[in-house]
Amino acid sequence: MDLRIFTEPQQGADYDTLLTVARATEDLGFDAFFRSDHYVSMGSADGLPGPTDAWITLAGLARETRRIRLGTLMTAGTFRLPGVLAIQVAQVDQMSGGRVELGLGAGWFEEEHRAYGIPFPKEKFGRLEEQLAIVTGLWKTELGEKFSFDGEFYQLADSPALPKPTQDRIPVLIGGHGATRTPRLAARYADEFNIPFASIEDSERQFGRVRAAAEAAGRGADDLVYSNALVVCVGKDDAEVARRAAAIGRDVEELKANGLAGSPAEVVDKIGRYGAIGSSRIYLQVLDLADLDHLELISAQVQAQLG
Repeated sequence: MDLRIFTEPQQGADYDTLLTVARATEDLGFDAFFRSDHYVSMGSADGLPGPTDAWITLAGLARETRRIRLGTLMTAGTFRLPGVLAIQVAQVDQMSGGRVELGLGAGWFEEEHRAYGIPFPKEKFGRLEEQLAIVTGLWKTELGEKFSFDGEFYQLADSPALPKPTQDRIPVLIGGHGATRTPRLAARYADEFNIPFASIEDSERQFGRVRAAAEAAGRGADDLVYSNALVVCVGKDDAEVARRAAAIGRDVEELKANGLAGSPAEVVDKIGRYGAIGSSRIYLQVLDLADLDHLELISAQVQAQLG
């Protein structure tokens, strides 16, 4: 089971904070550092000192880390034109020596679009499908060849399809709870399917849909990695769990029901139950980025048991 650290910087984190967490992620043996792609905080968080851009952040981390994978859950398709996104991600892949992964979603948080003057189109899923076709098409176009695309939402003519990533294939993540279109899109474009903040039962049901869609598309169901994203709150004892839950404004019992919370043994047991239904990778949503002792505990007493 791979454990990856997943951050939500829109809730309040500058680049230096993210760098500190990314370096701890690397030093403590976690597999990857991922971040969300949002420009406005959610809930009661003030978001200070203000938003950081996902791909600018990852470009910096690409030069200041050496081993961990770097990526997004999920880049908002509404924020970037697909041709520009393909250039950005390929460049960061070069800067990292081939450690980048792209999670790409349709975009959903209308408030942040209004706040920064970003168009929020009514038809987002169709745009996402074209974005995936364009980004992956640009990357796999042979050197010296041109790429063109004539879609409903995007048109590209005679693109040189440069630059090329360092990796032969940048892993693409698609995720969500949709029962029909999401599995079909994952079957066509994804290397990994991620379901965020879902129960074991709902995860198993959605993984089954994606596996069926992959087979219908002529792929092996096991060609994809299946993963979960879950909030994490671990403590050596009940008092430490309660303290960490209070620090992120959550209730312990709610966290135990909907995330990975409790003692290391409790969390290892629950991760094992996700593993039993086919998940091989967990993105640990870490909400208190100042609590590096939390990461050390997870590394020493959760990750170590998962081997």
